[in-house]
Amino acid sequence: MGLIPNPKPKQGVFCLKWPWNDANPNPSPSPSPCKFEGPWPFKSLQNLGLIAFHFASSVSSRKKKTSLAASEAEQRAFASALASGKEATLVEFYSPKCGLCNSLLKFVSEVETRNSHWLNVVMADAENPNWLPELLNYDVSYVPCFVLLDNNGKALAKTGVPNSRLHVIAGLTHLLKMKRRQQNNG
Repeated sequence: MGLIPNPKPKQGVFCLKWPWNDANPNPSPSPSPCKFEGPWPFKSLQNLGLIAFHFASSVSSRKKKTSLAASEAEQRAFASALASGKEATLVEFYSPKCGLCNSLLKFVSEVETRNSHWLNVVMADAENPNWLPELLNYDVSYVPCFVLLDNNGKALAKTGVPNSRLHVIAGLTHLLKMKRRQQNNG
């Protein structure tokens, strides 16, 4: 009756692993006796953690790509609005997280439709760093903020700090009436 040799040597309870063993560029050919493999529940949790991490990173990279595309579209719309030759451009600086900004979307599209013969309307995400030069140039420190520009991109006026939806609508209406008065006098 022959004994079958055990291919894996039995590991002790304690294992000393010296830090300079990991830094050795020429590791010894023999495997380290201090190899700890945890029980299967730990391996499963580690796999679930890796899957969750990869999923979260892929979702955030999709959001970055989407926001980058939206930013480029906003920048192109701003450039074409200034180049269109219309008398004025209204830039709305907004935040996607701002409830007041989101509540004004329908109103702003109505304003754009009613005044499309002389006015371009452009949306600019104030949280996007690509809009930082315009934020600084037009002194925008709150959202929603509407800035009325002439056909050369020079700021004519902007709305004040928003207190309510009605306050913002009144400020925007005042900006547009002011520009129409200039058109009628000029």
